[in-house]
Amino acid sequence: MTVENDIGLLERTLAALGRPAWDVRPEDVDRVVGDLAVKGRARSTRREYVQIFKGFHRFLQARKAAEIEAAFGVRLVCSVDEFNASRHVGDDSPALVPPPTPERVAEFFDFMKQRIATARKYGPAARDYAMFRTLYHAGLRSEEASLLEKPDVHFSRGPFGKPHVRFGKGAHTSGPRPRWVPMLDGLDLVLRWFLNDVRPTSRCSVTGRSARPCVMSGPPRRSSRTPISGRSLALWPS
Repeated sequence: MTVENDIGLLERTLAALGRPAWDVRPEDVDRVVGDLAVKGRARSTRREYVQIFKGFHRFLQARKAAEIEAAFGVRLVCSVDEFNASRHVGDDSPALVPPPTPERVAEFFDFMKQRIATARKYGPAARDYAMFRTLYHAGLRSEEASLLEKPDVHFSRGPFGKPHVRFGKGAHTSGPRPRWVPMLDGLDLVLRWFLNDVRPTSRCSVTGRSARPCVMSGPPRRSSRTPISGRSLALWPS
């Protein structure tokens, strides 16, 4: 792409955003990506719009941040986040698929809880319930949850306990970024129940192997992130 094309694409992107670059919010980026998708523009085109704005904003942060803050009282924060970054812009972009409402989430977990009582195999149904509770309340990515091991869950750390996400997602090629995540909204009770009552009765609990992952997809492997990402739809497609 030539410099002239870059300038033209940047001008179209800023015009679509409808506000100065330093005032753009994540919702504005989502709106532009969604509008492009509705118009049938290719995924590569949507990616170019997001990428050109991200590059321009990075230039402003590096060269013009002090001037913009002095003139407009605005501290530059890039509105391209992990949800609308170019590598994630696709047909299932969050701009097109809004997050579920709290009522919808509660309905899903009620379904998962009832499934434990009626499933042919108690262990896998209980594991699925604990897994989705962990994803939702701890805000983990599916791959992070699949690599979570029993010794990573620390109930004595903080008021409610914290899991240690040792393989947290890093930026680009920076490698894993470990972090501690609080167990909120009763997640500590769910994980205590799973680790103390469910896991010891499942085939994934083997003497001398207490370091096996606490969220399993059959013995004795870690849970793959591919089944996790599509399992909610398979279990509850309505």
